[in-house]
Amino acid sequence: MRYILTIITCLLLMSASGQSLKKIVKFSTFYIGASGNNSLAPSNVYGVSNGLTTDIVETPFDYAITAGVRKIARFGYENRANAFYDGTEKSYSDAATIGKIKGFEFLSEVDWKRQQGKSFFNQDHFVRYVAKNWIAKAEYIEDNFADVKYFESSQRFRVNLNSKLSINLGAVQRISEPYGYNPLNDWVLPTGQIHYTALALEEGYTVDVNNSEFFSPNGELVANSTEVWEAVVVPQMLSDYVARKRGELPNQWVHSLVVGYDLYHYTDDFWLHSWSNVLPYHLDSNGEYSYSGFNDEEQWIDFSGGLIFGKRFSKSLGVYLEGKYNRYWDRQWYDFSVGLNYVIL
Repeated sequence: MRYILTIITCLLLMSASGQSLKKIVKFSTFYIGASGNNSLAPSNVYGVSNGLTTDIVETPFDYAITAGVRKIARFGYENRANAFYDGTEKSYSDAATIGKIKGFEFLSEVDWKRQQGKSFFNQDHFVRYVAKNWIAKAEYIEDNFADVKYFESSQRFRVNLNSKLSINLGAVQRISEPYGYNPLNDWVLPTGQIHYTALALEEGYTVDVNNSEFFSPNGELVANSTEVWEAVVVPQMLSDYVARKRGELPNQWVHSLVVGYDLYHYTDDFWLHSWSNVLPYHLDSNGEYSYSGFNDEEQWIDFSGGLIFGKRFSKSLGVYLEGKYNRYWDRQWYDFSVGLNYVIL
């Protein structure tokens, strides 16, 4: 569904803009890059149950592989010092509502990463068309660091207050898994504790009470003490159960009102780029697993925004602050950087 919606949105925007495909992709950049480094140093784990034993725990090397294609005009403050674009560059302005220029811009990027032995797959795809008085955008985001994945499209009226500041108002449509749903709620006892043993038995685990042995659904011995069972096996079992139950449910639609602004000012010694999107009102889909139901049928406020600031006080001294923040449903994800540069002349 999300791919169909993205294609339809692209075709509609192309038709509305009157631009040919050749003109749209002109000056776009395709890139692929890979990087790697060693991870945590090997560590020794000692045991004394059968005399002194030593195990070495090694963490595989870290890596990142990025591939994508993009056509996004650079703002005045963005530094393009590298000879090649490899996808490792961090550009907070990609999340801005309005780009540097009017017309079509797009990004399609996928990342495969491994950090400290954990593997992640992330992707971001969007198409955006900015006109004088309206904006349209369709985007699909999967960020497994933040455990968030959704498709979003928006259509907005735009009012330019001056050459630097504009405000916008419109509608947003989102498709996502049923955020707010917690399958473990059905297993919580009146005391607030979770009945994990009963859940484990239902999931196929077996317990030999006399010998304190615990077996996985395929009959493998996974713990030979209650301590190991509760500290190691049960948390993994609960995690697998939650992931499976969430994956069994259908995606949910939510339609929302959006109000936002975009501010861009740039000179050689001072720049400020800021944007925000506030979603204060949402239509209840009346679905069994809609977020409204998990929020006691109350309205909630979703928000996204970013800030890029830089100031050169002299040829030697400068400061900067960059970051973006998102809060959708019961998820929050953000990143930022701040620093000072001083050049000794």
